[in-house]
Amino acid sequence: MAPEQHSGGDELGRFLRARRTQTSPQSAGLTPGPGVRRTPGLRREELATLAGVSIDYYTRLERGKETRPSPAVVDALARALQLDDAEHQHLRDLAVRAARFAPQTAPAPSLTVRPHLKLVLEALRPNPAYVVSRSMDVLAHNPGGLALYAGIEDWPASQRNLGRYLFLHPAAREVFPDWDNQIRGCVARLRALAGTDPDAPDLTRLVGELLLKSPAFAGLWERYEVTGRKITSKTFQHPQVGTITLAFQGTALEGTPGQRMGFYTAEPGSPDHDAMVLLDMTATPAPSEQPSPRQT
Repeated sequence: MAPEQHSGGDELGRFLRARRTQTSPQSAGLTPGPGVRRTPGLRREELATLAGVSIDYYTRLERGKETRPSPAVVDALARALQLDDAEHQHLRDLAVRAARFAPQTAPAPSLTVRPHLKLVLEALRPNPAYVVSRSMDVLAHNPGGLALYAGIEDWPASQRNLGRYLFLHPAAREVFPDWDNQIRGCVARLRALAGTDPDAPDLTRLVGELLLKSPAFAGLWERYEVTGRKITSKTFQHPQVGTITLAFQGTALEGTPGQRMGFYTAEPGSPDHDAMVLLDMTATPAPSEQPSPRQT
């Protein structure tokens, strides 16, 4: 199952509605009147007033009928909704996309990893490292980079996706003590990407699968958060090497179609470093296989 295709205006309205229902009147500086509020968060008329636009205009924005909000209106809505910098930029990107006429869906990006990047992964050993696609398919890895995600090696290469692992692999909740934080960051990343390219085939396949199979994913997807906690370290409860906490760094790879490299480090001589070395020594060497471009 895949999410329905929709226009840029629909996606803009969906984001506004999600953020509105999660912004309390008190945080926006309003004093709620007496009685029970049937609407969670701000009412449409309240947000329209805070942003300085008419109720009719805002309603058309939220329903996807108005697709050309000015930069001033976008900024006013961002202030009223108290968006952070990343959310504000996401709203701007959605507005730009909504204003395009008949946007074309780009094909899924290539999953090919350049040979020199594979050499980098090998050179980073014993530090676990991997390359993922923009939708978190594991495209290449050194031994520890895959072994950290205990059990993912049992899946065929075409199924190895960090988002799929977090939500659908039975070991994930045990491996990550802070699983709740991990999944929120994962969904926020996918939401931000899907917001500006919602019909991209690589995203719709993954999102459709997770919406169908994971109630936890579906609940977070509905919230439409596009920023997650900045992860600088991760703790793994690993079945082979025990509890291990490693510093984490992710970086975009220039000249690639959205690919990123993630790698882990530990202070030399520390128990975490020793565990990392042991994991590298005992992990299965990375095969020269490449994921299929179609996830099934």
